[in-house]
Amino acid sequence: MNSKSKTVTYQDYLKIPELLRLQQPLSKEAGELAHDEVLFIITHQVYELWFKQILHELDFVLKLFQKESINERHMGIIVSRFERIIEIQKILIAQVAVLETMSPADFLEFRDLLAPASGFQSIQFRLLEIKMGLVKERRILFERQTFSSELRDEERAILEETEKDLSLFDGVNRWLERTPFLDFDGFSFWDSYKEALEENLDKQKQSLDSGHLSAEERERMEKNYESTRKNIEAIMDEEKHNEMVETGQRELSYRSLQAALLIFLYRDQPVLYLPYRLLTGLIDMDEYLTSWRYRHALMAHRMIGRKTGTGGSSGYSYLRATAERHKVFSDFTNLTTFFLPRSKLPTLPDDIQKALGFYYSQSKGKL
Repeated sequence: MNSKSKTVTYQDYLKIPELLRLQQPLSKEAGELAHDEVLFIITHQVYELWFKQILHELDFVLKLFQKESINERHMGIIVSRFERIIEIQKILIAQVAVLETMSPADFLEFRDLLAPASGFQSIQFRLLEIKMGLVKERRILFERQTFSSELRDEERAILEETEKDLSLFDGVNRWLERTPFLDFDGFSFWDSYKEALEENLDKQKQSLDSGHLSAEERERMEKNYESTRKNIEAIMDEEKHNEMVETGQRELSYRSLQAALLIFLYRDQPVLYLPYRLLTGLIDMDEYLTSWRYRHALMAHRMIGRKTGTGGSSGYSYLRATAERHKVFSDFTNLTTFFLPRSKLPTLPDDIQKALGFYYSQSKGKL
């Protein structure tokens, strides 16, 4: 190290003086400081810093998904990045409780000064949504307009460029389509699983025909049977699946859905364990983001009731709707509809179990 170089200090490295000058309460500029505005500013600035870190992790993962194949070492890295994002999301949710130490009356002391600024205008959060895979067609309109209508031209341009890039959903979908174990040396996982599903469905039908059911029990079981039958028909028929994709009821390709189901069902096989953790990580990220949206909605309701948001949105109603509608990885969560007990799963041939016992890297394909 050059002895003439400047000694690094904590204050200089982290830019502490600059950081602490970034809190500029509008109420103070207006004449009298509203005490809780400082809390409001700091909490939202911290949110933006965590958004920056999440985007940093996502960008790293997206570069890996752009490759033609993902090796075992990269798979472990992706899972660790997801785990970090999930821990950050837990902090984001916890921060809502800090904001809720501010009473609605205290918020009103400076709320009107914020208009038309709104968290709705957070570019980093919009980038996060886009990079995860939320597409325009699935967004809830903001006062009958797209969210970008409230942004500056340069901000809009950034988001539009990002929408052209590979999203996490698209990367995972492509990765799953390359899964080699669906058809392996004459064994078809999908055909075997169809038979197991049909056999399970036949047993449900037989139980309906038994004469030991009360009218109430029979009605309940008939509804369950019909629901199961329709779900199984939808997953077995590729044409029906593609129709559901076209109407927005599903997002994954047919082969990707099959591969994901294989990974979930046979997750105990060594080579499928990391892919299983990757998929469950996506579900967790989706759930925590949904939980954060919902907590945000509840806080908005607590603070402003049914008033319009500072940015012109419908406030609580809009935020609550996005919590349910803006999910990205629902297809993976919904796969549990088609799960069978372990004891009912098709037994994998010995040679396939042997192949699944280590990282598969033969010429027939790579995960």
